[in-house]
This record gives sequence, structure tokens and C-alpha cells, in this order.
Amino acid sequence: MPQLKCTVQTCVHNKQFLCDLDEIRVGGETAKNPQETCCDSFQERKEGSYTNSMKEASDCSCIDCKATNCMYNKECECHAGKISVEGGDAKHASGTECATFQSCNG
Repeated sequence: MPQLKCTVQTCVHNKQFLCDLDEIRVGGETAKNPQETCCDSFQERKEGSYTNSMKEASDCSCIDCKATNCMYNKECECHAGKISVEGGDAKHASGTECATFQSCNG
């Protein structure tokens, strides 16, 4: 299970750069670079909203990855030791990316 660091502070699942999900989904089936990937598990944290999740956030998560052109993708699972999901002020999944993505084609 990869270590996961997430800088997407606008996501309801982000708790101090960790994720409270046991598994996230990374999209980008035809991605050729990190900007063409996204965290499909992203849910915007709305002002005045709260999460009722009492689940602890963790630095490890299973990654269901659809970015099949990534060198770390093996049968739609991420096998990188560490990954970083980035997206600053994202309001939608498309505003996020897997910064660890490395193309199989160099």
C-alpha cells in the first residue's frame, strides 16, 4: 500500500495532508503527464459543511488507478512506494492530479 500525501485542502477527506479513505481512485485513462490525471475520490469541502466521518486519516491508502500509462500502474493498482495528490484550491476532481505519475513511455 503506497504512502499517500494529499495537498488538496479543499477535499472533505483531507485531514492535515492525510486521507480518511482506505482506498482512493485515480483517473486518467489516457494520461500522458500528471496534469491529465485526477483524484476521482475528491469531494469538495463546502463552507459551513462538516464531515461526520469519525474515521482516522492515514498516510497509507490503496490506490485504484485508471492511469494505465503510468509506470507504477499494475493491473489498475498503484505500486509506487509514495504518491502525492495535489490540487491546492480544487473545486472539482479535474482540479486535482497525481503528481507521482510517470509515463511508461519516458
